[in-house]
Amino acid sequence: MLTPRDLDARLHAFIGRLPTTPADRWLRRLSTAANHGRLWLGLAVLLGIRKGPLRRGAIRGVGSMWVSSALVNVVLKRIFGRVRPDLANLRTERTLRRSPVTLSFPSGHSSSAAAFVAGVAMESPLAGAALAPVALGVGYSRVHVGVHYPGDVLAGLAVGGGIAAVSQHWWRVRPKEPARVRTSYEAPALPEGEGLVVAVNPRSGPEDYDPAEDIRRILPRAEVLEMSEDVGVAELLGEAARSGRARALGVAGGDGSVAAAAAIALEHGLPLAVIAAGTLNHFARDVGLETPQDTADAVVAGQAVRVDVAEVNGTPFLNTASIGGYPEMVRRRDHLSGRMGKWMALTVAAAQVLRRQTPVSMTVNGKPLKVWILFIGNGCYTPRGLAPAWRPRLEDGLLDVQYLRADVRFSRSRAVLGALLGISDRGSAYAEFQAEEVRVVSHSGLKQVAYDGEMGEKATEFVFTKRELLTVYCCRTD
Repeated sequence: MLTPRDLDARLHAFIGRLPTTPADRWLRRLSTAANHGRLWLGLAVLLGIRKGPLRRGAIRGVGSMWVSSALVNVVLKRIFGRVRPDLANLRTERTLRRSPVTLSFPSGHSSSAAAFVAGVAMESPLAGAALAPVALGVGYSRVHVGVHYPGDVLAGLAVGGGIAAVSQHWWRVRPKEPARVRTSYEAPALPEGEGLVVAVNPRSGPEDYDPAEDIRRILPRAEVLEMSEDVGVAELLGEAARSGRARALGVAGGDGSVAAAAAIALEHGLPLAVIAAGTLNHFARDVGLETPQDTADAVVAGQAVRVDVAEVNGTPFLNTASIGGYPEMVRRRDHLSGRMGKWMALTVAAAQVLRRQTPVSMTVNGKPLKVWILFIGNGCYTPRGLAPAWRPRLEDGLLDVQYLRADVRFSRSRAVLGALLGISDRGSAYAEFQAEEVRVVSHSGLKQVAYDGEMGEKATEFVFTKRELLTVYCCRTD
């Protein structure tokens, strides 16, 4: 009866006896190109040029590749100890110039290929599907040039793909579907944007992109107003709403501009058109507005949704508010994530901020606390812990309170270690609850609240509540 090792050896011998073809040269080159992950690092650079899923996929792929390579070459090969196949009978036109001298099982080239491509596919399925034949080609090339048994390759592919899948534990893949909302049919349909007044922040988004020009092209009848250092969102949209010429308000800018526009829209009972023209566009992405065209289609069709709005001391916010070191930690994380991925960037950012941070003594809903960071979300955020990124729902009626306690021994060290291991929500220093209203009293003097990327006024008392629902143009079917 054939054992798996015997079958592996026979398959290897069968492949070695295949006739010579022009493919031999290309398979040898493909195998060499993947040495030390060079092929995948080159592809990562190309993918990283484009923001969004391709860049996130490149970062996830490279990170998965490094982890799988270390696991295979440092741990698994030493455990299994399988020697390389005998190359004595292999045709010279197939052999590599330098035969590897390391152990054989599992295949490091195959694990790196699978880890990178699976990581890319988790963020961009189309890109992953396009690269999958290359990964399989690298795996097969290792058998074709004689340096691995087929079983080595299959095991390597399994290890690499598994490592990429496990990366979800540290860095969750953002859902492709937008957050759940309440549907509404109260928004007026505005053909070509007639009756829509849009305030544009020309300083938001990429330097080579002019949102005002784009809006005038896709909504030619809309009134497009540009902000300046002296005139902001509130002034532009407030005047348009008071004059009665606006049937709906619009905003093109970052989350801070969107929150300011939402306040005016709520004050005058008008629907809001949010045009994704900022750098991160957290709120627009949660609603499902990825491009300006998405918003234009909804405005013309008169389709809208209703979402929660929170406020702190009377100032509305749509995403998050915080007291303590959280705003600086997020800023540093976003600055570093392009170079090292969000998971490692979060760890480094947490270490840098918490090292310099002073704990804040406060009372939260009557409970005395000493905290490093207090985070309050407009709706419940996920994943839990120090890296909340998105909301499954935009209409749950709740405020999401998460905080890092400073009265627990080694709480800062535990927080950094928890971020590194992806378990920051499971330590004794982390706590959370949900409520419809949150009252915070600072016993450490005046503190500044940050919300939606903007800095608010300093105070010693903060009241967080929910406001009336906001109508936002969006083509949704749920």
